[in-house]
Amino acid sequence: MDFYDRLLKETEIARNELYTVPQLTDGLMGNISKETYIAYLTEAYHHVSHTVPFLMTMGSKLPQSKKAMHKAIIEYQEEEVGHEEWILNDIAAAGGDKEAARASTPNLETQVLIAYNYDYMTRKNPMGFFGMVFMLESTSTQIANKGADAVKDKLGLPQKAFSYLYSHGELDISHMKFFEETVNQITDKDDQDAIIEVAQNTFRLFANVLRAIPHKGQVKNAA
Repeated sequence: MDFYDRLLKETEIARNELYTVPQLTDGLMGNISKETYIAYLTEAYHHVSHTVPFLMTMGSKLPQSKKAMHKAIIEYQEEEVGHEEWILNDIAAAGGDKEAARASTPNLETQVLIAYNYDYMTRKNPMGFFGMVFMLESTSTQIANKGADAVKDKLGLPQKAFSYLYSHGELDISHMKFFEETVNQITDKDDQDAIIEVAQNTFRLFANVLRAIPHKGQVKNAA
């Protein structure tokens, strides 16, 4: 079994649990308010603004024996630069205040997701961050375009309010192929185990990020 296939298999439970979060399931049907969408974008801004610093941290913490990974890390960095500004522009296009979002304090759940990744790379194994990459990109390919279409249609928002979701739905399909090729080159068992651990945990943490977003549908779905 290739490592990528093992990663898929061993994160299946955590991935499936993420896809039961009411904010996500309702979003995929367009059954969320504009306020919920803007709140989602605000939390996305906060964690996405760390993507490039995450990758820089990963690269700086890798031992010399893992320097072959630097090329993949640099490619990811180049792809991710500025994406947080796309999100702020989407907030403005949806009728929100982008500067208020920029200055806001992220929810605790978002802070925990961010802190966990920095801590893991610093304290345990920087290769584990590929688990976070897997969580974000595999989720995007599954939900981004579908969710954007549904919310846009239900709320009557303009196309330009969904640049982040649409771009990631398209980009991450090619990213996932690159990711698969990259991680299948990783043969060290400790690194593989670290990637799986981080992936499993970040699916859980990202589910908490979504659950913390205000959403009136929570009561309906909990009944």
